[in-house]
Amino acid sequence: MDPTTLRLIQGAAGAAASSLYVDDVFSTFLYTATGSSLALATGQDLDAEGGMVWLKSRSATRNHAVVDSARGVDGSGNYKSLYPNLAEAEYSPGSAANAVATSFNSNGLTLGNNSNTNTASDTQVAWSFRKAPGFFTCVQYTGTGSNRTVAHDLGSTPGMIMVKCTNTVGTNWLVYHRSLGATKAAILDLTNAEVGPSANYWNNTAPTSTEFTVGISNDVNTDGDTYVAYLFAHDEPVFGTDEDESIIKCGSYTGNGSTTTGPTIDLGFEPQWLMVKRTDSNDPSNSAYHSWIIQDNMRGLNVPLYTSASGYNHLLFANLTAAEGKRGNGSAAANTQNQFLTTSTGFTVQSGATEFNRDSGTYIYMAIRRPNKPPEAGTEVFMPFAATAVGGTTRTTGFPIDLQISRDTSSTAIGGSFFNDRLRGVSTNATASGRNLYSSSTGAETTTALTRGFDNTGFVDAPFYSGYPMSWWNFKRAPGFFDVVAYEGTGVTRNINHNLTVEPEIMILKNRTTASPWFVYSKYAWENTSGSNRLLRLETDDSAPAAGLDIVYLNSTQPTSTVFSVNNYGDINAYGQGYVNYLFATLAGISKVGNYTGTGNAINVDCGFSSGARFILFKRTDATGDWFAYDSARGIVSGNDPYLLLNTTAADVTNTDYIDPLASGFTVTSSAPAGLNADGGTYIFLAIA
Repeated sequence: MDPTTLRLIQGAAGAAASSLYVDDVFSTFLYTATGSSLALATGQDLDAEGGMVWLKSRSATRNHAVVDSARGVDGSGNYKSLYPNLAEAEYSPGSAANAVATSFNSNGLTLGNNSNTNTASDTQVAWSFRKAPGFFTCVQYTGTGSNRTVAHDLGSTPGMIMVKCTNTVGTNWLVYHRSLGATKAAILDLTNAEVGPSANYWNNTAPTSTEFTVGISNDVNTDGDTYVAYLFAHDEPVFGTDEDESIIKCGSYTGNGSTTTGPTIDLGFEPQWLMVKRTDSNDPSNSAYHSWIIQDNMRGLNVPLYTSASGYNHLLFANLTAAEGKRGNGSAAANTQNQFLTTSTGFTVQSGATEFNRDSGTYIYMAIRRPNKPPEAGTEVFMPFAATAVGGTTRTTGFPIDLQISRDTSSTAIGGSFFNDRLRGVSTNATASGRNLYSSSTGAETTTALTRGFDNTGFVDAPFYSGYPMSWWNFKRAPGFFDVVAYEGTGVTRNINHNLTVEPEIMILKNRTTASPWFVYSKYAWENTSGSNRLLRLETDDSAPAAGLDIVYLNSTQPTSTVFSVNNYGDINAYGQGYVNYLFATLAGISKVGNYTGTGNAINVDCGFSSGARFILFKRTDATGDWFAYDSARGIVSGNDPYLLLNTTAADVTNTDYIDPLASGFTVTSSAPAGLNADGGTYIFLAIA
């Protein structure tokens, strides 16, 4: 169906009063089960719009479970459930004590006490699929025993369909996938290769934007049996601000067996969720080799698996009861690999293991775009905290953290400010370590257990912090505000895609693999400094220009709204080494990247804010000067304001009054030193409302 017609369908369904984003229709939600009624604020309106929620224990061996609006509730008013890993009929709970879900809500759902999804202290995941044309729908139908069509309201041609008989034990979950075609099927609850060709599954008829066809298989069309079908769209560009983005794709790739140069899949977007299945072969030696693999960015998509007991174990298998685990054979070499490396436009297969990348193996996938809804307030994308850390304490940001900069504010014991981000890997539980980069050091990333418990709404103090007075700055990626790109070096000058959607005004880049400088691109310093040495360094107080900060590192090319450039130097793009880039820009009312000239007198800096700045990072560019950082949690007030220096390991300074609050931004006071306000000095800053 053409995008214009599909938007009209969305509007008729009440879904397009304003643009729809992937955030509105899908989420990965992490929670700790309580064993009693538990409301999950997943962010989707399941009450009015309907949909399906798929839940799985991460920490225990339990069944997967799905609940949906098509089948709805039983006579007790609690949602009927199905188990994707079982060939069983649906389960009618009869009471909240046995129910997976007791209600669908305007912002998620409420759980009952079902042991699979809400056993006290289990760590769990819930994937929510809200109904929306061009993304997902679910329908019920009754079998006839003869070839028949089933109407649907997806509004576009499905890329994948999962069908399950709801009233008969022993029927499998049959899967249509566009890459297998209408003569074949896959089986969700088994490790089997594709089955067919046969007309029994889909009557050799491809689905359309209004209906799909089933044959005479008992799994899809026995006379009098009832069925539910979950339909997933493919590449319908009707989402986003300009209603020209697709948010889901269903495709396939052929493996090459390589652990270093696996297949690269171009989705046109960065994925947050992947389901992958090998379909061409069976391997009876290990069932996990041909399981349906599910990974997501909340649990550690992009992150290597460690071999230690406390390491990342982030694979889930749709057809198995297993808790989060490592790849099938458990070998040390396999468990230290990334399975998939996401990029700004898709993903690359990193593992050579048979379930991901067997030479000449055939794999089908479904991928969903990462969150990209524009923020309406600074509190949606940035939150500072200042407190004495107590291991295990929950800090609530109200959003998933994509970058956290942490610091012991009282001493040099921890070693300065450290950067943790979701793409490189932060723990989503209380035991595993994160991956840290120190802003005051040229060192490679470490795996010291500094940051833990990242979930949908905040983080948990790591025991390592306990007793230290700490500062935490938490950032969420959002269009026009902030983006993170983790990339692997090629040794070849190239452009790298990003998803900031506007031209970056500050970029902070670091080699993760070996000791190397931090490089900071400032649009202002680049455009207002003569010569080629116009980059800055985060770990030093160097000015621009200064020796060794040559723009050739960025291929002498300023970034654009879609790409940044790197040359073939080892510090920025060595073959096989890992890198990260943090990109910031001005977003009206949310953030301001700017510059000012010092006067030695008080300077009011207008950022276009209404309630002042909650975070400010400063750097002098015409002479040496430290990276000064202030935040409202520690105090941006009319008196003394504590500050930290990102380029040193020093404790914060608390007895100076170098800045003052200003409703539209901030004030640099007349008492500020040359690092902030020398007469004629030039300065750059990043401020967040």
